[in-house]
Amino acid sequence: MKGVYNMRNTKIWLALLLILALLLSACGQAAEPAEELADESAEEVEEGLLEELPDEPYEAVDYSLFPKPEGGYVGDVMPFVTDEGELELYYLYDTDSNGQGYHPIWKYSTKDFCSYEDHGMMLNYGQMSDPDPALGTGSVVRDFDGLYHLFYTGHNDTGNGGKGKECVMKATSTDRENWVKDEEVLFFAPENYSKDDFRDPEVFWVERDQCWWLLIAARENTLGGVVIKYTSTDLEHWDYFGPIYAPLSQYMLECPDLFCIGDTWYLTYSWDCVTYYAIGDSMDGPFVAPRDNILDGKGLTDGNGFIFYAAKTAEFNGGTYLCGWLGRAGLSGDSGIYQWAGSVLVHQLVQHEDKTLGLKAPDSFDSYFSIDKLVHAAPLKGGVEISDNNVSLQAEEGSFALADLGTRPASMTLECDVTLDEEGIAGFAFGGQALDGTYTALCLDARQNVLHYEGYEIQELRTLDPGAITKFDFTKADTHHVKLVCENEIVILYVDNVKALSSRITHSINGAHIGVFADGCGASFTNISMKISG
Repeated sequence: MKGVYNMRNTKIWLALLLILALLLSACGQAAEPAEELADESAEEVEEGLLEELPDEPYEAVDYSLFPKPEGGYVGDVMPFVTDEGELELYYLYDTDSNGQGYHPIWKYSTKDFCSYEDHGMMLNYGQMSDPDPALGTGSVVRDFDGLYHLFYTGHNDTGNGGKGKECVMKATSTDRENWVKDEEVLFFAPENYSKDDFRDPEVFWVERDQCWWLLIAARENTLGGVVIKYTSTDLEHWDYFGPIYAPLSQYMLECPDLFCIGDTWYLTYSWDCVTYYAIGDSMDGPFVAPRDNILDGKGLTDGNGFIFYAAKTAEFNGGTYLCGWLGRAGLSGDSGIYQWAGSVLVHQLVQHEDKTLGLKAPDSFDSYFSIDKLVHAAPLKGGVEISDNNVSLQAEEGSFALADLGTRPASMTLECDVTLDEEGIAGFAFGGQALDGTYTALCLDARQNVLHYEGYEIQELRTLDPGAITKFDFTKADTHHVKLVCENEIVILYVDNVKALSSRITHSINGAHIGVFADGCGASFTNISMKISG
């Protein structure tokens, strides 16, 4: 029995030794290919070929957040808050084929900035024999008897018999849908002011003075562009007061608006394709522009792109909103050069401790984008480390690192925290789909202290000047909270509730991917979250 037991043990040991030999052989054979794969992976990271997320189906959406009328575009916006809890946005309707008469006033309404009702035309332009064959910006108020008044600019290039090209006019309504023009012009420019540059009446009741104020953009012979003030007790007869703001810096201060947050007063106005603001301790002034008084983007050269223009404010649902428009694309949708009039664009204002203003996305967007989208990331080029929804990038000088987050949904938000090296450049990349492997870059540029986008490919960033920019001081914090809001080609970048940069990025649609990149520096994108609309 003992011999049988020993023989059985011997057979078992022989079998185990054979299995062990086979396993060792397999491991030995696998060692060399594994080393080769590691070498290939290093090369592929360097060449940008390590891994690609597949293209996903893409379908454009109707514009809910940034509407424009069918066959036309949204020009200067005139906000009015109704007693029914809606915000009406009267606006100058523009087309690509304006005739002798142009810019009738149309209207949208919204309850939440997430959907808009198109009410169509409210007020048409007049005949060439009238003072208003073209309409200009104004404002809407309700008097104490319940009658609505739409103040607007009448414009006639013939000069109205020497009285001037521009004047203040008015229409009235009982329901804000059917408007009747007053037959008489309210007034033309006073003495010493340009008869041809006198526009954009902003009217509001001042409880302190027990009268109506009317602010208007004018041009004085020695002061240049100014905001002047009129007062009235009946909305019919107006007394000239004089300038309340004259910065001696611009040809005109279009679309002026005056509002208060807390105990601080702000005056907004527009010129050079940009919306500006100034700060005062009183509604009477003096108003002083902060060192950086531009909240959204501008062209590198004044006058080369209407990024966010003619914005006026509305107090609505407990917040203060800056209501303007993003210009329509010019020859290239990704140039940052946008033409006059485009799509509704509304930012929510933020007041900082030093009384300066910042911008953020409207709070209502948080409920609109209600569906979480799982974040996938794949390394494409350079030093890339991925852990859950965090991506760290390291790029050598003269090169860039890039991670792909997959096909960009047509309607989405993306939020994350961004930390980048001092004087580094990092941000979001768009492209990389099967039909177009190139990537363009929306940049957080600590080297120049700006945010910018203008359609350049990532490898060109250090050799070309930015075309569409806004200043941003990266030295105030090590980490910056970033939010992207995207609807079709419109991409709005918000950083730290301080600045926005609004763009039309055609390279981000039709199945393009979105990614994160670092150019010649280290950068980390942490707590990345992506949401889509329901």
